[in-house]
Amino acid sequence: MKKVTISCLVAAALAVAAFQLDIGTKPVLAAAPTFTVIPISASSAAPIPTVGTGGDATQDPEVDLSTLGGDVDGGAGDGFAGINRTIAAAGGTGPRATGRTRAKSNPKLVASFEGLNFNNQRFANHGNQFSVEPPDQGLCAGNGFVLESANDVLRVHDANGGALTGVVDLNSFYGYAPAINRQVSPLQFGPSVTDPSCYFDTDTQRWFHVVLTLDRARPTTQALSGANHLDIAVSTTSDPTGSWVVYRLQVQNDGTQGTPDHHCIVGGPTSTVHGPCLGDYPHIGADANGFYITTNEFDLAGPFFHGAQIYALSKHQLAANAPAVNAVLFDTTNPALGVQLDGTPGFTVWPAQSPTAADFQSDTEFFLSSEAVFQDTGVDSRLRVWSITNTSSLDTATPAPVLSARVAAVTPYAVPGSSTQKAGSIPLAQCIGDPACAPLVGVAPTATQTNVESRIPSNDSRMQQVFLANGKLWGALDTGLLINGTDQQAGIAYFVLNPNSLHVFAQGYVGFENNNAIYPAVAVNSSGRGVMAFTLVGSDHYPSAGYVSLDAKIGAGDLHVAAEGAGPQDGFSGYAPLSQNSRTRIRPRWGDYGAAVADGDNFWIASEYIAQTCTYTDYKAAPFGTCGGTRASLGNWSTRVTKLIQ
Repeated sequence: MKKVTISCLVAAALAVAAFQLDIGTKPVLAAAPTFTVIPISASSAAPIPTVGTGGDATQDPEVDLSTLGGDVDGGAGDGFAGINRTIAAAGGTGPRATGRTRAKSNPKLVASFEGLNFNNQRFANHGNQFSVEPPDQGLCAGNGFVLESANDVLRVHDANGGALTGVVDLNSFYGYAPAINRQVSPLQFGPSVTDPSCYFDTDTQRWFHVVLTLDRARPTTQALSGANHLDIAVSTTSDPTGSWVVYRLQVQNDGTQGTPDHHCIVGGPTSTVHGPCLGDYPHIGADANGFYITTNEFDLAGPFFHGAQIYALSKHQLAANAPAVNAVLFDTTNPALGVQLDGTPGFTVWPAQSPTAADFQSDTEFFLSSEAVFQDTGVDSRLRVWSITNTSSLDTATPAPVLSARVAAVTPYAVPGSSTQKAGSIPLAQCIGDPACAPLVGVAPTATQTNVESRIPSNDSRMQQVFLANGKLWGALDTGLLINGTDQQAGIAYFVLNPNSLHVFAQGYVGFENNNAIYPAVAVNSSGRGVMAFTLVGSDHYPSAGYVSLDAKIGAGDLHVAAEGAGPQDGFSGYAPLSQNSRTRIRPRWGDYGAAVADGDNFWIASEYIAQTCTYTDYKAAPFGTCGGTRASLGNWSTRVTKLIQ
């Protein structure tokens, strides 16, 4: 079992402190039962709140310390113990691929519009929000509605893209105090809400929305208490603009609040101080019987990765808004399960969604995960295909699901490097270097620094969105690629396989000469036709919203661009001294995932891109940093929501 030593910034339970991390799987102390049952209860039904917008100035503090970090482009020396962490040791040498071009007319673009953006995020709830990067796209659609969610806001649209609600901050949606109350002294801090995901279930006609929430030690500090939980919001009807109930599933797994004790620690690798775990990077799926959430479990304030956690709940009980539901927890580090490969547990075990109830496999849910992050070379040619069987037992008082995993041989893929972006205007960077402007973005005149346009982090080859449709399992991930034999870029590896026999129907790469394709999201309809969305960025493109068609016979089609980026990424996490993402290298946050969904004959896709650009003069004009309301002073990300028909 390899161990990777990386330096990281740790948001500790009582303070923020730096540690040298030795990332590896902490030994399990003793064999345990194959699963743990954790009871959870529902809140009262409540409507989507109506909240206003406000504020236009940078204030102190602007950044939520508990969500800083992440290491989504891999590489030793750059890990962080915030959220969305990696265990990748280093980038790998990418396989050879042929560059694609812009071409074919299908799938047909029906509608495309700008979704949630940095300005929406920062000034929601009367401006009582932090500046947040990246958006973490959560999109779902059905029954004539589209719900888009991002860090840390949501909005509901009709099937034509018309807004049916205002921009609602996620703290308000989940019934919490504001992320930060800027109208009181001393400042008050609500829970830290992050990593949204969304799913519309055609079977039960209910909407599911999930976030990771980290509780504060007390309202007047950003310090964390250690408790963290998955909040599961379930609509009471098929209309997402109506009322929702919320279930809270504790995931600190330290023996408190009904959780098992996974022996997480606080401090460095030799520490014996018991502490809470972190349920990082949650993602969701469903079959006919169950609703599934997976996490990557780390020490919240310590060095170890413990392994993927898989939570299985009765979908029917959730959809009925039952007052109490049992969650079944599988810990992939548990040797009694027999699911480890080469001594490693699961990492980013992504559960499958299906376009219709007819696409569910009887009594079984499937998952996919990748392996390159565990290799010193950063390269692998295997996927793990996971399954939970006997899922119908989740509806009973004594659930008895069974988890297993097998290995599928696929084309090689590699942990990619970061992505270049086309040169353009970066007014925030200019402001940081200007003693007259720097104090307006929280930088002292004596601390000004010269920054250059940053590279965008690619993902770390972890599995991204997974679909089970037309009897096949579909998935994709970021990979390094050697385009046309000489051009090393970040691209995408995709896979279509039989989840039972592990026969591979189609696999291949999506890559472009001098450009990068990152953060793929796959959606497939019942006839087996699909689309894959991603960010396109490189020498020829500012960060743009791209997509290709996907088919089990011919593989991926040619490049389409739903919306060209207007300028480069220009956000706080890419510049010193604002960035606290790395003590050895400055880079922005991007991703950390996109979203795609099949809705009958239509597909809805959403990717992060840059919708605006402005000059330094425009940036400094009133209201400062907003460039006419297109951004906020510390960032300029946006999302693009596109409707396609295949």
